[in-house]
Amino acid sequence: MSPDEFQTKSGVSRETLERLTAYAALLMKWQARINLVGPDTIADLWSRHFLDSAQLFPLIRPDARRLVDLGSGAGFPGLVLAIMGAPDVHLVESDQRKCAFLREVARITGAGITVINKRIEQVPPLGADVVTARALAPLSKLLDWAFPHLALGGECLFLKGRGAEDELTASAKEWKLSASRVSSLTDPGGLVLHLREVSSGRVEP
Repeated sequence: MSPDEFQTKSGVSRETLERLTAYAALLMKWQARINLVGPDTIADLWSRHFLDSAQLFPLIRPDARRLVDLGSGAGFPGLVLAIMGAPDVHLVESDQRKCAFLREVARITGAGITVINKRIEQVPPLGADVVTARALAPLSKLLDWAFPHLALGGECLFLKGRGAEDELTASAKEWKLSASRVSSLTDPGGLVLHLREVSSGRVEP
C-alpha cells in the first residue's frame, strides 16, 4: 500500500499524511538500529501498521478527553491516533529505546503525546476515556491492565486476530462487558473489539 492509498482509505488530510510520512521515514531509519516492528512487515508498512492503527480513529467517541495506549512499542496504534487528532494521548512503554523513538517522532511531527516509560503495572491510574492496545496480550490480561486506567464510562479498543472470539469467551469468566465487533480493514480474520461497560466479574472469596 502506498501513502496515497492509505490516505484514500483513512480519509486523513494532506497535512496529516505528511506528518505520518515523516513518522514512517523515522521508523525506517531507527529500525536499522533497534527492532521496532517485525522485519517482514516493513514492505507493507502503510497497511500493516499505519492503516491498522488508523482504523480505530472513527471509533473514538467524540467526547473523549484522554486516550491511553498500552504497550505502545513503535507507536501503533496510539501515536498514529495522536497525529490524526486523538486528544491527550498517553503512550505506556517499558522499553527505554522505544520511548526515545516515540519522543523523537513526537518532536518531528508535533504530536501532543505523553510518553510513560514504565511497566504497565507500575503506572498510576490515568483516567482514560479510551484505552487502546495492539498485539500485546490475551484479552483477559489486557483487561487486567486496562481496567485501572478507565474513567467512569471509559471504553477499550483492542486490535485482535483470529482468536478474538475465543478470548472473549475466556474473559467472560472474570469480566463483565458489552462487546462490539468491527471487522478489521487490514486482516481478513481480524477484529477490532470495542468494549464498553467493563467491570470485574470476579467472585471475591
